[in-house]
Amino acid sequence: MVKRRRIVLALGAGALAAPSALLAQRDDSKIPHVAYLSQRSVADRGVFLSAFRDGLREFGWIDGKNIVIDAHWAPPHAFPQLAASVVTRNPAAIVGTCIPSTRAAKDATSTIPVIMSVNGDPVESGLVASFARPGANVTGTSTLFEELVPKWLEIVTTMVPNARTVAVIANPESVGIEYWWEQVQQAASRIRVHVVRAGAGTAAGLDQAFAGMNAQRIGAFVLMVDAYFLNEVQRIVMLAGKYKLPGIYGFREYAEAGGLASYGLSYRDYFRSVARYVDKVLRGAKPADLPVEQPTKFELVVNLASARALGVTIPAPILARADRVIE
Repeated sequence: MVKRRRIVLALGAGALAAPSALLAQRDDSKIPHVAYLSQRSVADRGVFLSAFRDGLREFGWIDGKNIVIDAHWAPPHAFPQLAASVVTRNPAAIVGTCIPSTRAAKDATSTIPVIMSVNGDPVESGLVASFARPGANVTGTSTLFEELVPKWLEIVTTMVPNARTVAVIANPESVGIEYWWEQVQQAASRIRVHVVRAGAGTAAGLDQAFAGMNAQRIGAFVLMVDAYFLNEVQRIVMLAGKYKLPGIYGFREYAEAGGLASYGLSYRDYFRSVARYVDKVLRGAKPADLPVEQPTKFELVVNLASARALGVTIPAPILARADRVIE
């Protein structure tokens, strides 16, 4: 079972002034700026930035109107210098989208609120003192996707019991890819399934990866969580259908787009949570008073229409476990 080390953020629906009311009391030149620090580029990670903007809009903050999102893209080794430069501009808040960017922001300032959106344990990483009491100027959300690796392998091999080999598709440019592969191998050893690696970081790479899996007679695949893949949801689902390759995904949006099944989160819901933290600190809340939030529930979504197209019969136990079945 996935560990339940989850602490839910209590964000009560108190009477809060609308952002427009706050801005009415300010000079237009003082519209709050929020720095957004991300790896790589907008081309392959812009999907998360768009989800963050959409989340802010739900709280009344519209980029370019009553808030400005200053997005910065850099490789991990450049984050300390980038964060130091960002701090000199005194943004209202800084959003760190990974452990390296969040750590760099924390090291660069002890006063500006830092909202993290990271995969990993923020306590073990030294970003916060504890989930319940972050203790300084850093708070936000975190996931532990490595805890889902065994479930992905278990679910896909249950759906496709004759699969002798499962391919794991990952972006070779992802930070920590070797760590992820180690988690996959450990999980595969426990459930006694053979796994192989498939790498893709471009559209052409995805085409090659699926063609290669087909040639190797791969029985099923797991698509690892990566922002780039979310830019290619339709291509990935199309290729899986073309080669009749059943797969499981970590974000719900894949199953909704026609993927066989997903177990995990909705990335749009996740970034809505990140936006909620930014909304709170812009209204005056202190990061130290906002507990770190982690997902309390992972959803299993099964797409029966895709299963029929792939020639997969979903076992009754999987259907019984599913939180949502798409007909």
